Amino acid sequence: MYFTNDSILRTALEQSAVDANCAAEDFLQSENVIVTSAANPGARKYLSLPLDCNLIFYGNNIVASINEKYRPIVSEYINSFPAEHCFETPNLHVLNDELQKDGLRICFMAEYFLPDLSELKVLDCPYELRVLHPEDFQALYTPQWSNALCEKRRELDILGVGAYDGRTLVGLAACSADCETMWQIGVDVLPACRRQGIASALTSHLALEILEREKVPFYCAAWSNIRSVRNAVRSGFRPAWVEMTAKSASFVDEMNQKNHTA
Repeated sequence: MYFTNDSILRTALEQSAVDANCAAEDFLQSENVIVTSAANPGARKYLSLPLDCNLIFYGNNIVASINEKYRPIVSEYINSFPAEHCFETPNLHVLNDELQKDGLRICFMAEYFLPDLSELKVLDCPYELRVLHPEDFQALYTPQWSNALCEKRRELDILGVGAYDGRTLVGLAACSADCETMWQIGVDVLPACRRQGIASALTSHLALEILEREKVPFYCAAWSNIRSVRNAVRSGFRPAWVEMTAKSASFVDEMNQKNHTA
C-alpha cells in the first residue's frame, strides 16, 4: 500500500469513527455531533466501550460519543464554548461539575500524533539499532520499558526497535497492534542515555517499519509531557487529534491511588 498524508489521516478518521460509533465525515463537519457510544470489535483494544462521555476533536468540530443519559449535559457544554476550549481549564470544570453529580469525573486527556511523510526519515543514532519481534520482548516487561511495552496486553506488542550499546539495551521503541489498521508507538530510553537523539531515532525507525507493513503508526502523549511531545515532533509526527474522556469517580480514585503509590 502506498501511503500519503491524506490517506494516513483518512485511516485515523475511519478508526476514530469505529471507536466513537459514528461516520468518519462526522469529524469534518462545521457543527458539533453527538452519537451514542457502543461496543465494536474493531475498536482500539484498550478502549472499554461503551463510554459515558468521550470528546474527540480533529480541529473542526467536536464529536461526542456518549451514554444517552448525558446528552443534555454534553450538548449544552460543547455548544457553549469554542471547540478548542472545551478541552482545557477553566471550561472543562463546567462539564466535570455536571458529570460529577452522577459519579463521573474527567479522567483522560491526550493528544494524538500521525506521521508527516514529508518529515519522517531515518535519524542518526549513536548506538546500534536492531528490529525486534515478540520473542525478543519476553525479558523486557519491566518498569524501565513500561512505556514501550504493556505487560497487561503482551499479545498486542508486535514490533520494536532497540538501541544497543554492545549487548546492553539502552533504548526501546515498540508498538502495539491496537486495531487492524493502526499500531501505537511507545518509547523508553535509560535515564543515563537520554539527550542523545536515541528516542527520536527509535521512533522514526519504528514508524517506517510499521508503514512498510502497511499499517499506520500513531503516537499519544499528554499535553504536559513536553519531553514526549518534543520526541514526536522530532521524529516526524504532527498533532492530529485530541480526546477527553470521563470515567467513574471510583476509577479515577483508583488511578490516583495507583500513581501515588507507584
